[in-house]
Amino acid sequence: MKRSQTTLAGLADGGLVERYRAGSEQAGSLLVERHWPRAWRAAYAVLGDRSAADDAAQSAIERAFTEMHRFDTSRPFGPWIDRIAVNQALNILRARRREVELVGEFPVADLYPEIAERDEVVRALGTLSEEQRLVVVLRYWADMTPSEIAGALDAPVGTVSSRLARALVALRTVFEEVTPQ
Repeated sequence: MKRSQTTLAGLADGGLVERYRAGSEQAGSLLVERHWPRAWRAAYAVLGDRSAADDAAQSAIERAFTEMHRFDTSRPFGPWIDRIAVNQALNILRARRREVELVGEFPVADLYPEIAERDEVVRALGTLSEEQRLVVVLRYWADMTPSEIAGALDAPVGTVSSRLARALVALRTVFEEVTPQ
């Protein structure tokens, strides 16, 4: 590894963003390397489809770099890229809904064995309504607060909180059925 790459690798995300804005492609590459898995997981949690998650995460990375001038370096980069990935995934869901009504379980192929253990969680999420699934993903994958979720979904905080509570009860029921005591 070159000395400049070693120096960049030791920087926090905010420092990498500043270096990227100043023209360092290496800083941009390090940001992608650090945050691609996180963006992909957020998209996968919304979509339940690995191929579509690839597309959403790729779009999120492209969008983040296009909008990098807007990023506030005093805030953490990870949740920002997660929100973009979730928004890209929501766009894909909206497009699907226009094409054909979503019915049944999410298709889950075995293309990425390193995340096979997450499949059960994604299947459980697939049993929720779209509204409940979105608040769970935004809360626990994108690490958004109920207020931030309310803003993203243009819904009252109380509505978000009640959807989240109902979703967690439903998930608990699903997991109790899978692992009887």
